[in-house]
Parts: sequence; structure tokens; C-alpha cells
Amino acid sequence: MKPQIEVAGVDCLMLRLFDQIDEGNIPWLLAARDRIEEAFGTALIDLVPSYTTLLVHYDLTLLDDRQARGLIATTLDGLRPATTRSGRLHEIPVWYDRHVGPELEYLGERSGLGVGGVIELHSAHVYQVFALGFAPGFAFLGLVDERLASPRLATPRKQVPAGSVGIADRQTAIYPAQSPGGWNLIGRSPTRLFERESDRYSLLQPGDRVRFVAVERTEFIRLGGGDSPFEAAP
Repeated sequence: MKPQIEVAGVDCLMLRLFDQIDEGNIPWLLAARDRIEEAFGTALIDLVPSYTTLLVHYDLTLLDDRQARGLIATTLDGLRPATTRSGRLHEIPVWYDRHVGPELEYLGERSGLGVGGVIELHSAHVYQVFALGFAPGFAFLGLVDERLASPRLATPRKQVPAGSVGIADRQTAIYPAQSPGGWNLIGRSPTRLFERESDRYSLLQPGDRVRFVAVERTEFIRLGGGDSPFEAAP
């Protein structure tokens, strides 16, 4: 690990801890996040974790660039990975079916695992929440087993239903609301990921973990899921 501090804006600095995405990054990023929050105190406006970085947005009326850099450098002195998990483990139900997951069969054929194998493999892993982005409540999860990894669709769909579970490369995610999207869809979840009334807005936070639990259609509907189909072609 060779930390670098980069300019990201007039009142933002980017702390880059790693160059490659890895689940092992998370404990280090969480430890750095906690130290930065403590060091900056009321001068910290926002702190945004990602796969390999932390974006530090600070109050220019309280700190200048030199002072902000100094505080970040101080947090790196003797930094050690977090030894305890501060995030939550979420078990999220998913109805895996071609009715709501038009790429499910394609991934089964592509991987040689078949539909059942895709479902088993996707739901067997506990995924890390690396970052939030794209849309409110949209959490980037990883890392997907290499056998399931698949590039985004060449032409994104104009509308992807809320709750759709998809795969893009070695990432997986749930669409929190209806929106455009180009991920390979394999199922749908009834879980609400974004609540305006919630203190943190997003159910999933960086550092949390997610385990997908396969459920049948009846349970999916009972939990509030919508089973409206759409064409496999974007």
C-alpha cells in the first residue's frame, strides 16, 4: 500500500490507498475513514469511500489545503486495518427467474453452470459493499465469482424495474428505483434500498455485507415484490 493524496476539487482531497479492487481493501478503508472523521471533526463536510479511495470534502472556512493534507497524513501514521466489522450483514431475498431476470439463462450457458448453478453461486457468497453511486441507494457489491463475471450490455436498457438484481464484470447490485441500466439481470428483490425518511437514506452502506437468499415467487410477492415482466432485449 502506497497512499497518495490527490486534489479532487477546491475543497476536496482524494486519499488513494490502493490501485486495484480487492475485498481486502475494506478493513483499511474503514480504519482510515474512522481516523479521518475523528481528525477533521466539525471541519469535515463529507467523506465518501470507494473501492480504493476516500474522498475528503472539508470546510474551507476552517481548514486550508495545507492543513487538510496534514490531517490526512497524520491519520496514515501507524494505520492498521480494522480488526472488527463495523458494518451490518444484510440478508436480501431474491427471486431468481427468467421472468424478471432476462440474462439468467444466458449467464447459465456462458458459464456452463446452468441456471441452477448461477443461482447457487451468486447466492453463496457474502458480498462487500464497496461504494454508493449511480443512483440514490445503489450499492456496488463485490466481488462476483469469475465464472459469473460478464460485461455490461452493449446497449443499455431505457428502463430497468426497481429491485432488479444484476451483474456487471465482477460487480453485482440491486437497482433501488426504476432507471436506465446496462447490467445483466438475473432476478429481482422486494427489499427497499432507499428511504428518504431514514437517517442514512440508503439501507446499504460502505463496509456492510450482503448475502442474497433465493426465494420462490410466492414469497417474493408476499414480501411486496412486483413481478411485472419485460422483454429480454434492451
